[in-house]
Amino acid sequence: MIRDLMLGLRLAVGGGRISGQALLRLAMTTLGVAMAVTVLLAAASVPTLVSAQEEREAGQAPSVVPEPGVDPLYQLDWFIDAGADYVQATVVAPSGDHTPVPPGLDRIPGPGEVILSPAAAEFLASPEGRVAQERIGGTVVGEVGQAGLVTANDVVVYVGAPLETLRTAENVDRVYGFGGADSLPGDSFGVLTAALVGPLVVVFLLPLLIFVTTASRMGAAQRERRLAALRLLGVSSRQVRRVAAAESLLGALVGLLVGGALFAVLRPLIGRIELFDTRFFPEDFTPTLLGIAAIAVLVPALAVGAAVFGLRRVVVEPLGVVRQARPRRRRMGWRWSIAGLGAALMLSTLFVEQRAHADLVGVVLAAGSTLLLISVVALLPWAVEKLVNRLRGGSPAWQLAVRRLQLDSGTASRVVSGLVVVLAGAILVQTLIGTVSTGQPRGSQWQPTPALAAELRLPAEHVTEARRLLADTVTSTDVHQIQEAVLESVDGSGSGAFVRIGDCAALATLAEVGSCADGDVFVVGLDGSPADRHAGERMRFVTYTTDEPEYGPTWTVPGDVQGLPSEKANRLVAGEVLTTPGALRGVELPDAAHTLYVMADGDRAGMYEAVAAAISPLKWNVSMSPGPGMFEAERLEEVAGTMTGLLLTASLFVLAVAALSLLLVSIEQIVERRRPLAALSASGVPLSVLARSALWQNTVPVAVGVLLAVGAGLGVTLPTVRYIGLDIQLDAGLLGTVCGAAVLTVLVSTVLSLPLLRQVTRLETLRSE
Repeated sequence: MIRDLMLGLRLAVGGGRISGQALLRLAMTTLGVAMAVTVLLAAASVPTLVSAQEEREAGQAPSVVPEPGVDPLYQLDWFIDAGADYVQATVVAPSGDHTPVPPGLDRIPGPGEVILSPAAAEFLASPEGRVAQERIGGTVVGEVGQAGLVTANDVVVYVGAPLETLRTAENVDRVYGFGGADSLPGDSFGVLTAALVGPLVVVFLLPLLIFVTTASRMGAAQRERRLAALRLLGVSSRQVRRVAAAESLLGALVGLLVGGALFAVLRPLIGRIELFDTRFFPEDFTPTLLGIAAIAVLVPALAVGAAVFGLRRVVVEPLGVVRQARPRRRRMGWRWSIAGLGAALMLSTLFVEQRAHADLVGVVLAAGSTLLLISVVALLPWAVEKLVNRLRGGSPAWQLAVRRLQLDSGTASRVVSGLVVVLAGAILVQTLIGTVSTGQPRGSQWQPTPALAAELRLPAEHVTEARRLLADTVTSTDVHQIQEAVLESVDGSGSGAFVRIGDCAALATLAEVGSCADGDVFVVGLDGSPADRHAGERMRFVTYTTDEPEYGPTWTVPGDVQGLPSEKANRLVAGEVLTTPGALRGVELPDAAHTLYVMADGDRAGMYEAVAAAISPLKWNVSMSPGPGMFEAERLEEVAGTMTGLLLTASLFVLAVAALSLLLVSIEQIVERRRPLAALSASGVPLSVLARSALWQNTVPVAVGVLLAVGAGLGVTLPTVRYIGLDIQLDAGLLGTVCGAAVLTVLVSTVLSLPLLRQVTRLETLRSE
């Protein structure tokens, strides 16, 4: 056995002397294995990454259970809508010397002090963070450390406040410690996530694995002839397999080491890469020991297995290898089984109602789409073989290409299948991204005139102060006040409604009330319910400031309420009661939330920033949000742009891998056919004809593959989009870019192989043969 292995190692480097072809084979195998190992090590780091994030998140969870000897930390969550983005600030105030310090902080900030995470400091210094910066203010006195962040780009802000102010604030928590893991919410595995995970794994890993097998079989024709000669000399089939395994194992082991070194070099750069709007800590990317062991075993095994699997003809019929016999017809049973099972799983979801049985359907969609993508790889060689066997005639270049594909179409088809999987996966992912990102918000798109620029929710005691602060920014006629409350039916039927109370001008900011006078009551329509459904109903006000509801005065809704269609009202008030104060005369309203609506005729975004600056002295006592539709399009466009850019980058990377595989195959075939090519050139066949022949030889599998990719991509996309309940949106530009990249792949690989083709067609090459 040792002698067989040593013979294989000698053959791997040229049979005792280092040759250029042997070094090229070794380099290509090393490169293919190294790339696959680098990607797989990153994938094996995902469990560690998730675990580290969960540990930090659990360590940040506050504990509100009183502990002896601990002075509570008064903590208030302050959500700041900055327009194009959000900031989740935490207002804190210690109550003594033994107050717990939040994770990631060296100390608790005092009144007027602010501690920021690196991402928060970067955001607040940008033009997009002006609104949040105006509202937060304060002096920066520190930086939030890694223990206080889940991901590297978390926008975390701690704002110090006076104890007397925070102690009496609403919704404040008394925190006695951090690290309450029980408070972490459970993650849900959504249908969209499930439908993407399986196909993405196939799209990214399968081309790399194909590249590994292609690189490991570099020089396969010469290797088969060498081993066939050994077989004819009396070497057993088992010895032949050991020699081939050792020959491939060298490149696999070197590639394993190079891939590990490449991952170690690239890992520090991970913190600079933003993926899905998230940056990760490089130290979190640490592969698990089990993952490292699996990669160290499986990747070389794949390379060796591909080489040994290709020796079937050598073992069974070595003379057939020497004579270049035509390969046998492919077995199709297992190929169609994969495609049929995938299609059946996808079709089965058509009989399920939209969004019903989400967990089960998510698994079915993931499994079905994965099988369909794999079936493309299995069916492509068969489809190319069937097509070229029926092709006749044409130009000399076309006939040379078709004849070559008739003799051996499997090698090129296997390489192209990686490219095809990328195209099919790109159709699925891009369509889902485009469909979700272009979906319009549900409900009415009605807007008042002038348009709503900002909504300020605040307690009653701060309304007067807020109006005073706004006086220098907007006129009093552009600020409307509305009080909000909750109504519940007195008869115990469970019927209830939200009610908004304001004058006619204020109600006109919420709906098209038309002719209005003090004392009028309006009910906004709701799907499936009559517009006057609360008319004459006896109801009572209710508040939920404690665990138990607190009931207030009763009120009988007038019988002459006016119904408003939902399409003529703000979508946020669908089904609500809008009333003027005159209809509630004599009713003592409970202490409820108030909202100030600030209108703007022109630049609503500019008005939003101006309002944020004006009310900044009120800090967290005011919850501010933009008017409907102000920044939704920008946010959706930003998300869609990020996802599309990521998809395009990943697709082009995998296409580059497929192009490299195709180039390896082209080089291998030219080297293998150097004698026939030299003979054709000596017989007068121009080099341009041979070059076009090589181009057609690569183009035919790609063209068939693109058709299969479109079919498979739509086959996995349409059932998924139908189940989610969205209208399909295809990005023709992105798909055209990816398909154009596939065509460019063929052209580039052909052009790069031309120098070698020119070299082997010289007359000197024929004389040397």
